[in-house]
Amino acid sequence: MTNFIALIRGINVGGKNKLPMADLKRELEASGLERVQTYIQSGNIVLQSDKDAQQLRADIEAAITRVSGIVTKVMVRTESELNAIVEGCPYAEEASAEGKSVHLTVLHEPITEKQLEKLNASISDRDRYHAEGTALYCHYGQSVLDSKLAGSIAKLGDGTTTRNWNTVLKLQAMIEALKS
Repeated sequence: MTNFIALIRGINVGGKNKLPMADLKRELEASGLERVQTYIQSGNIVLQSDKDAQQLRADIEAAITRVSGIVTKVMVRTESELNAIVEGCPYAEEASAEGKSVHLTVLHEPITEKQLEKLNASISDRDRYHAEGTALYCHYGQSVLDSKLAGSIAKLGDGTTTRNWNTVLKLQAMIEALKS
């Protein structure tokens, strides 16, 4: 069995795309996934499966549609991939001081030059980012709500989803607990 996290894009945000996580959990368990746990209502799942990440992603996306009618993207990472993402955070010091100022955007595909150009066009002297494969780390110097960079990230396409660093660390702790 492999430990995974699944991050669902764009659900339960601002009253749109409502997806009851308890209903999704039951559907995922009924489909054969094990030790399914959800964290808050923004689409965070920790689970175990013998499936590969691509099949797991497709199965979760299908389950979401069955439960709610919503068609959305899911980014799936293994425990080792999540650990590498956490270890690779260039803003770890800032995250320790204020976890909500650091965000992780997970992309379905590695970030492209065109996407990087969009980000560079909107960055201010208060915000910083670092792209590494399918991980985009952002440190918002003032507030994510006032950031032009955050607005540009939202325009990268539907193959992305963002979590604050506190959520990332909580998911890492949850996936570690699956070992016991």
